[in-house]
Amino acid sequence: MFLENTINNNQQTGWIEVICGSMFSGKTEELIRRLKRAEFAKQKVEIFKPALDVRYDEILVVSHDDSSYPSTPIENPMEIPLLAADCDVVGIDEAQFFNETIVEVCNLLANQGKRVIVAGLDMDFLGRPFGPMPFLMATAEYITKVHAICVKTGNLANYSHRISLGENLVELGEKNNYEPLSRRAFWQALADEKKENRKTNR
Repeated sequence: MFLENTINNNQQTGWIEVICGSMFSGKTEELIRRLKRAEFAKQKVEIFKPALDVRYDEILVVSHDDSSYPSTPIENPMEIPLLAADCDVVGIDEAQFFNETIVEVCNLLANQGKRVIVAGLDMDFLGRPFGPMPFLMATAEYITKVHAICVKTGNLANYSHRISLGENLVELGEKNNYEPLSRRAFWQALADEKKENRKTNR
């Protein structure tokens, strides 16, 4: 369980927390939990998400267990510092969809004394590091990796396997498009798909 850092009021310093994992692992749920705790402690909180993420709601950040939190959708991470100028805690959901300026922004906010909590997929549908996430993890003080349950083996899952036919890196979707798989099940699924593609192309 993640424990919030204690703040030295004489010399306040900020930090970055990253919550990462596969789809259906509870990343957004954990982000919302931390933000609600900060709000309960009378801290000023703001959460941002990519404007393109409209799967559940255009404004709300919504987890798979239907927890929700009002957010500010943005196109460019450079909008965040101005919008969060008077905040104590800044949350950022689906960070993998932002460009690499999100890393610069998170470090700027932390250096200003803010607590920055970032949630995102650490790997794409091919099992590769996703967008700015590895850079955020490298500069963060705290990293929490959460896991889903593999739909094929029942083991811990940390891969997001795309079961729809899209080949674009960014493809919004839910259970009809993705499934959480364990390491062995994921790489076996990719191998099976390659075999099937070779048969189809003959």
